[in-house]
Amino acid sequence: MKARYLFPNDYMADPAVHIFNGKLYIYPSHDRESGIPENDNGDHFDMKDYHVLSMNDIDSDVIDHGVVLDVKDIPWAGRQLWDSDVAFKNGKYYLYFSMKDKNDIFHIGVAVADKPEGPFIPQPDPIRGSYSIDPCVFEDNGEFYMYFGGLWGGQLQRYRDNKALESAAFPADNEPTIPSRVVRLSNDMLQFAEEPRPLVILDEHGNPLTNADNERRFFEASWMHKYKGKYYFSYSTGDTHKLCYATSDNPYGPFTYKGVILTPVIGWTTHHAIIEWKGKWYLFHHDCVPSNGLTWLRSLKLTELQYNDDDTIKTIEGTEN
Repeated sequence: MKARYLFPNDYMADPAVHIFNGKLYIYPSHDRESGIPENDNGDHFDMKDYHVLSMNDIDSDVIDHGVVLDVKDIPWAGRQLWDSDVAFKNGKYYLYFSMKDKNDIFHIGVAVADKPEGPFIPQPDPIRGSYSIDPCVFEDNGEFYMYFGGLWGGQLQRYRDNKALESAAFPADNEPTIPSRVVRLSNDMLQFAEEPRPLVILDEHGNPLTNADNERRFFEASWMHKYKGKYYFSYSTGDTHKLCYATSDNPYGPFTYKGVILTPVIGWTTHHAIIEWKGKWYLFHHDCVPSNGLTWLRSLKLTELQYNDDDTIKTIEGTEN
């Protein structure tokens, strides 16, 4: 399958993808030109709302259901609706979104809808104890787990043991890298049911990946899927521009690094979703080719994902697909 751009009429990115009611639903972030110079904190991302997109089949047209949540409608809003994800439970759809509050601190909020295409009604406050960005919600045996976190502009380096630091801090190069987080959600889907835990990724020798290991360590863009009973945690390495993955027998980990899913694309960030649809697997991601390489104006993309006989994932060349 040749890679395909999904929504050429607008700049959207960071796709979360799920199957609801026999259709594919895409929950992307929405890029806009801000006029702010690009910087490492991501201030140039002027992201004011979310749209919901849907597809009847993998090769069908994309339907835009319009704006389903806007910054101005969220009581605790400051600015910037970054990555989001959606889960379904007991007849309701829950949109989990990362956004800065009025003090420019990222938290994770929840909005609720009766339909997968929204509209979504936000809760008055963010999830208690939430921080950083990029929530991914994964259901396993009736429980829902959230995976989250992102460095630099995502502010994860400002926290240790779920507590804010006086100033941001990175480990020494030979020390374990800052991990993403995993937490089980409450029964009502509106809060954390426990303290978030570190999601540790080990190398082939059983040692945690170090801060200097830019080719393999976590940066942002958590996604979880299951294949043949194994948990596959995939993520972006950030400034080395790869999508990598690690596997485990437990949703909490520890996970063991396995390889690269997607080599660098045109554009700085890499963010994705992996789903199975009618017996095949697919990777949804984004790049910046349609905007001539402007890294804050990204476009959604779709390509097939395949496994090797040993259940490892075949690497996809980012600039060729």
